[in-house]
Amino acid sequence: MKIEGTHELQARRERVFQALTDPEVLKRCIPGCEQLEKTGENSYAATLRAGVGSIKGTFKGNVRLEEIRQPEHYRMIVDGKGQPGFLKGTGAIDLEEQGDATIIRYAGDVQVGGTIASVGQRMIQGAAKMMASQFFTAIEAEAKTEANDPPPKHGFFRTALRWFSGWVRRRFRKKSGA
Repeated sequence: MKIEGTHELQARRERVFQALTDPEVLKRCIPGCEQLEKTGENSYAATLRAGVGSIKGTFKGNVRLEEIRQPEHYRMIVDGKGQPGFLKGTGAIDLEEQGDATIIRYAGDVQVGGTIASVGQRMIQGAAKMMASQFFTAIEAEAKTEANDPPPKHGFFRTALRWFSGWVRRRFRKKSGA
């Protein structure tokens, strides 16, 4: 299954890249992330509570970053399993600077098996897009903070409000031709 998308973040590319490679920031930003530990250079062990439709559960897995070209690109290899099934995949993250904003492009291939695969590709892709939107909204908030500021809170309603305000901002730009 292919997963891809684009997000515009109102933050400098260097700050976005730092946030995307910082385990503490990622732990706060990944929806359902319960644990994220560095296990080696550019390798992490993760515990994530997630689900699609009525099929939910906890996944344990590994993430490895490769082809790192700071601050513009990296490739990610993911594998995880839990009671609802398993997932394996690879993906690429590319960051393009546009003034004070950063355009993030992501693309990947994911294999899903077990009970969770029974909900269908369309539902899985919808859930993945929703999680990606929540994730990038939280990353944007993190990237906007100054080095000595406390990290922003990422509760569901705060994340939803940030996502909605960003959506309105993008819609207005498209309609005004900016």
